[in-house]
Amino acid sequence: MKLTTIAGTLVLAATLAAAPLEAGWNRGALQSGTAVQAQNPLSPEEESTLLFMREEEKMARDVYITLFDLWEHPVFNISAAEQGHMYAMKNQIDRYGLVDPVTDDTVGVFDNEELGARYLDLVDMGGKSLEMALRAGALIEEIDILDLENAIAQSTHDDVTRAYGNLLRGSRNHLRAFVGQLESMGIVYEAQEMDQARLDEIVDSPMERGGRKAKRKGCKGRSCRF
Repeated sequence: MKLTTIAGTLVLAATLAAAPLEAGWNRGALQSGTAVQAQNPLSPEEESTLLFMREEEKMARDVYITLFDLWEHPVFNISAAEQGHMYAMKNQIDRYGLVDPVTDDTVGVFDNEELGARYLDLVDMGGKSLEMALRAGALIEEIDILDLENAIAQSTHDDVTRAYGNLLRGSRNHLRAFVGQLESMGIVYEAQEMDQARLDEIVDSPMERGGRKAKRKGCKGRSCRF
C-alpha cells in the first residue's frame, strides 16, 4: 500500500474543505436574510432532529478545529466543510422559523449537554496520539452517517431530506479521508459504531462530488481519494 504524500494530503484537505460549495447551502441567502419561508411546518420530531443535527455538525467542526491546533495535520481542515454543514442546517432552521440552538459559536460551547460531553470525550481521545485523533475523526463521521440516515428516514419534507442527503454525502467522504489516512500509516481500521460491512462498502467506494463519483487521475487507494 502506498503512503500518502504530503502534497496528496494537502490536496485532499483542500478538496474536502471546499465541500460546502457542493453541499447545498446558501451562505449568501443566509447572511442577507432572504431565505424563503416554508409553508408546511415540521413535526415536533422533525424539528428536534433538525436542531440536533445543527449542533452535531458544530460538534464535529469544533473537534476538528481543536485537533488541527494540536496535531497540525491537514486532514483536520475538514472543519471548513463542517462549517458549511452548519450553514446548511441553519438555512433550514430559518426556513421553518425555528430557534437556532447555536447561540454561542465558541469552540466547545453547546446548548445540548450530550453533544458537549461528546466533544470533550473526542478531544480527550484525539489528544492521545495522531492515530487516536484520526480514529476520533472516523468515529465522528460514523455516528454522523447513522444519525443522518435516521433523519432522512424520518423526514417528510423534500427540502430537508435533500439537505440531509448532501450532508450525508459529505460525511461519507470525510470517513473515507480519515480511514485512508490511517491506512497510509499501516493501520487497519475497524468500525467503532457502524456495521463493519457497511463501513467497508463506504470506504471501498470512490469519493463523491455533487452526487457524482469523483474523477481521479493517477491516484490509487483510500488515502488519496479527492
